[in-house]
Amino acid sequence: MTNRILDFSMEPARLSFRNGLLVIERTDKETQTVPLTEIASVVLGHPLITVTQSVLGQLGKEGIAVVCCDEKFRPSGMLLPIESHHRQSQRFESQSKLAVPKKKRLWQSMVVAKILSQALVLEELKGMDYGLRGYARRVGSGDPGNVEAHAARRYWTILFAEQEEKFRRADEDDARNHLLDYGYAVLRSVVARCLCGSGLHPAFGVHHRGPYNTFPLADDVMEPFRPAIDRVVVQMVRELDGDNAELRLDLDRKRRLVSAITDRYYAEGEQRTLLDLIQITCQRLAQVVEGTSDKFEVPTWRTEVKKRAVRALSHHVDVRDVRSAG
Repeated sequence: MTNRILDFSMEPARLSFRNGLLVIERTDKETQTVPLTEIASVVLGHPLITVTQSVLGQLGKEGIAVVCCDEKFRPSGMLLPIESHHRQSQRFESQSKLAVPKKKRLWQSMVVAKILSQALVLEELKGMDYGLRGYARRVGSGDPGNVEAHAARRYWTILFAEQEEKFRRADEDDARNHLLDYGYAVLRSVVARCLCGSGLHPAFGVHHRGPYNTFPLADDVMEPFRPAIDRVVVQMVRELDGDNAELRLDLDRKRRLVSAITDRYYAEGEQRTLLDLIQITCQRLAQVVEGTSDKFEVPTWRTEVKKRAVRALSHHVDVRDVRSAG
């Protein structure tokens, strides 16, 4: 499986299904086909995309997440499979009965992993962690002191500190947020897909909740992996010398944001894609939820490693395998 993430946002296309293949037809271009077994997620962004019912049915059958975007290319919906694991019903029941103390310990592990990932990104881009490793050591069960928020304020302040324009994550007009939102949406779809593939339901969160949040568990699990998207956005900003007016969500930048998920990272003595690490995290979470394991550890990833210290996996997805369909 090459785990391609296909984006249909730049031009009209008709998507259909034939003999295990996604068939892509576009005006004045040769018809393309992609095996469904090679697809991790599909992003539908252009208003003139036509999708047959057989495509949606087969995408669901293969456990492929589908992200739908609005007229501003911002994610507005997501489709996920109903059945994707042989122990799904047992794990759903275990999720619904998960004790609060266990939820708090799981959230503690996710927050620690997130802050450590933020620290690693700052070390790579800024030369030091600015105290974030210290924050990670202060996280208690359930994060009662809200260390995550304190670390986030420092992290975002430092991350874009070299720009004159102050960064606010809630600013919908800031082009940097448009890039982050797109990257997070694709990341969220991949996490939701991995949760379903592990027999877990994304609706049973351990920390995130709310009447309008359909997939709170996906929001929980994606936290430690968000900094991989942040890192790419900072690099894009630097290339334009801080000229945010030119920071448009074009095809090339979408490809680079997607590559943050399919690129290799160093974790636990091996080189793996971020998608691999998400899958490992979801499998470990499923074992804890079902009670077959008491240990939940999110892989800590980094970008720069000594070659002698790592072992590359044979099924690695090269960046050149990241395809955009429009």
